Amino acid sequence: MATEATPMSAGVTGARAGELVRRAWTKTWPPLGAAALLIGGWQLVVWSGWRPDYLLPGPMAVFARLGQDLRDPDLYSALLTTGTRAAVGFSLALVLGLVLGLAVSRSATVRAAVGSLITGLQSMPSIAWFPLAILLFGLTEAAITFVVVLGAAPAIANGLITGIDHIPPLLLRYGRVAGARNATLYFRIVLPAALPSFIGGLKQGWAFAWRSLMAGELLVIIAQRPSLGARLQFAREFSDSEGLLAVMIVILLIGILVDRLFGIAEGRIRHRWGLEQQS
Repeated sequence: MATEATPMSAGVTGARAGELVRRAWTKTWPPLGAAALLIGGWQLVVWSGWRPDYLLPGPMAVFARLGQDLRDPDLYSALLTTGTRAAVGFSLALVLGLVLGLAVSRSATVRAAVGSLITGLQSMPSIAWFPLAILLFGLTEAAITFVVVLGAAPAIANGLITGIDHIPPLLLRYGRVAGARNATLYFRIVLPAALPSFIGGLKQGWAFAWRSLMAGELLVIIAQRPSLGARLQFAREFSDSEGLLAVMIVILLIGILVDRLFGIAEGRIRHRWGLEQQS
């Protein structure tokens, strides 16, 4: 027999729904407010006449052009090419960063030899690697991948090193007392404990990889391989400011989306590890 909802249960359900809406709004309004301020500032600069409309179009014209581009199959071909390059480059950087991070964290000799070098490589602008990459590999996919890996791997390695360095010694002693040795100690104790800092290194590594990739696609344009960087370059060459800004918005949104995914993963890990501040 069906039971009717009591006023109390309906009130509880309404309170929960209200709480969910409040939390969603709390997380949503800051980025929406920032976007509104940015677009408003952009429009004010356009109205000021600082640059003519054909050089600096307003937000409405650019968003209209973006809507047109989103119906263009060539944009999705460019997204596929750029996304594939980003995935391949970041995956190789992840493997290299893991190997470097583990080697440095396990050996004082290796740390003394290459620890500072890794930090130096991380601070080096990725654009500085392209003359060497083009000299070694020519105008090929390998040149772009080479720079993406060099841009991201040091940040990933440093994230892992920092995470391992900040593991409480008591936890390592507990692992050894429990019988964990060598590889077992690293995979069961060290790596899980270092995971929160490592995720931060992955976020930073992604940012370096994405910037390196965009620089590479601007400099290394390969025939029959449409990409976001190539669309930027062609828009500049043909003085298509609306198209140029539309592609820049796509690049920005991809970067924000991936960073947000890393942020969600980092938040869940920090919550599981009990590292979140209690409000």
